[in-house]
Amino acid sequence: MVEIKTDAALDAMREAGRVVAQALAAAREVAGVGVSLKELDEAARTVLAKAGARSPFLGYRPSFAPVPFPAVICASVNDAVVHGIPTDYRLRDSDLVSIDCGAELDGWTGDAAITFTVGTPRPADLDLIDATQQALDAGIAAAQVGNRMGDISHAIGAVAHKARCGMPTDFGGHGIGRRMHEDPPVPNRGRPGRGFTLRHGLVLAIEPMLMAGGQDTYSTDPDGWTLRTTDGSRAAHIEHTVAITDEGPRILTLP
Repeated sequence: MVEIKTDAALDAMREAGRVVAQALAAAREVAGVGVSLKELDEAARTVLAKAGARSPFLGYRPSFAPVPFPAVICASVNDAVVHGIPTDYRLRDSDLVSIDCGAELDGWTGDAAITFTVGTPRPADLDLIDATQQALDAGIAAAQVGNRMGDISHAIGAVAHKARCGMPTDFGGHGIGRRMHEDPPVPNRGRPGRGFTLRHGLVLAIEPMLMAGGQDTYSTDPDGWTLRTTDGSRAAHIEHTVAITDEGPRILTLP
């Protein structure tokens, strides 16, 4: 069932989104050559604890997962697309890192992701990040009252297609509110003018995931969580929680 939020609920979700932005900024700030992924997770945990927020990631176990997720961030490096578990792996020069984080505050949830390079950036990685950001921007621009879900999906997919990037076929965005994953799903490909009609108060996590190799296929690591490109190409993931409003899309996870 799709829940339409009140304006007061949107304001409350903005506060949760602010915590998410702060946690992502903290993780990115400590990221550097020689820093472990667990240290990034610890930086985000500190922000959540200080804000009195709960992590919707920690202990989360969807149907595909063999074990509950053990961290407050997903940390996906290089050819890992999403859902990477923070480990003792220490970042290296030119690594491409995607961090996904959520926060639940006063009963409402925010969810966002960033991708960045460590040390000396590869030009191809910067192009991939730029294409992923453009895909997100296009999806957000289509998140208008009266449009359809397919308009968001088509906008994202068109950017990915132009950039000759693949996207994982079974993963995309989602509704969000009192829980991290709610209806409706937000595919990263679709036909314009089709699907759920966008209304004031609908809140979506819009999250393009682009794979530089151009293929849509992926594999799952033995940990049961990490999705990895099958061709070894690098991947990027950028996400915002966005409210559909009569005044236009309202991004709830900005700093």
